[in-house]
Amino acid sequence: MLIAGFPAGAWGTNCYLVAPAAGEECVIIDPGHQAAQGVEDAVRKHRLKPVAVVLTHGHIDHVASVVPVCGAHDVPAWIHPEDRFMMSDPEKALGRSIGQQLMGELTVGEPDDVKELTDGAALELAGMEFSVAHAPGHTKGSVTFRMPEQADIPPVFFSGDLLFAGSIGRTDLPGGDHAEILRSLERVCLPLEDSTVVLSGHGPQTTIGRERATNPFLREVAAGLGDGFTSAPRRGM
Repeated sequence: MLIAGFPAGAWGTNCYLVAPAAGEECVIIDPGHQAAQGVEDAVRKHRLKPVAVVLTHGHIDHVASVVPVCGAHDVPAWIHPEDRFMMSDPEKALGRSIGQQLMGELTVGEPDDVKELTDGAALELAGMEFSVAHAPGHTKGSVTFRMPEQADIPPVFFSGDLLFAGSIGRTDLPGGDHAEILRSLERVCLPLEDSTVVLSGHGPQTTIGRERATNPFLREVAAGLGDGFTSAPRRGM
């Protein structure tokens, strides 16, 4: 399996291209702010053919390049229905004080073909399987994508802004809910195998085992201690 990832734009949002191997079809995950050129560079370098864009959530730092990327390759974009409005109205999604700073710079809108994700769906794309889990808390429509273990490759978990190395997504923007993100961590992340590789929306890769042992949020959720750690730092837009 080939995973080509790079941080893009002002927020260093991780964009990923996933394929069975070089020279084959691929799926693009979260082409955000200023990601279009990086996508094209990776497509050329690895001789890939994009067949779909899939989105972990609707914040502009994860979807800003969806229209040009989908248009360049004539592919659909997949997003959870709770976050679909954010592609066309990022100011509503971020709050007016943040949104106004961005509107002069960005062209927003939906690509021609938008498909909606559902909890528990199994997407068969580019010859690969992506298991979808609805994981609200950072946004109402946040989702994760999990790929099963293959031969000597451990499971891969694209966590979006649910789980980071040492932290979790912020919940102080419109649609965020701290109690709900804790429930999502418990339901979606804790059952995963320790060997699962976590590729998040921001920052370095990690594993579920490492986060289970060291991430203060995941440790508290595992211990059933509820909201006893709200002062710990969180990340994401």
